[in-house]
Amino acid sequence: MIYIYNDYGGTHTTALAAAYHLKEITQSEKKLTKEQILNVNYFNKLTKKDAGRIIFHGSDEDGDSVYTIGRKSSKLVVPAMKDLILLIQNKHQFNEKIIFSNTSPTVPMVMSIGGFFSRGLKIDFIGVPLLVLGAQQCCDNIFRLVENTKQMGHTPSEERVIVLENTAYKD
Repeated sequence: MIYIYNDYGGTHTTALAAAYHLKEITQSEKKLTKEQILNVNYFNKLTKKDAGRIIFHGSDEDGDSVYTIGRKSSKLVVPAMKDLILLIQNKHQFNEKIIFSNTSPTVPMVMSIGGFFSRGLKIDFIGVPLLVLGAQQCCDNIFRLVENTKQMGHTPSEERVIVLENTAYKD
């Protein structure tokens, strides 16, 4: 199975989701510390040139691959990827289940503002503290989103490519 967490930039909530999925951070840590957040692989490290790049984060305890992608404002990226995967699956008998999980609904406003300052304007002394605050605000929602995503992955289904919009995680 392949999990692909996606959102606008691919460097904040997706990085946290991948870290939760791979148990690099855990829910027992009720409020993540600044150090834990900033030590998450790829957190606030991607740039505009990384948009659309599928980034491998590792394999989970079941041997399933975990990836992230920043899709920017394009609503076409995930549907296009789904169609391409289905085409490859049908043409080449590739039957691996793939789950796309949208982390955008978990993003609090403070994180959006922090991302704009840090990634967009390169003003880290304003952006990074806001990103940390935002990550602390949404970490419970991201954890629950990841748990739901994994559950959907293990639920028997005829669908080989599943797209989760995760609108229930909007605050």
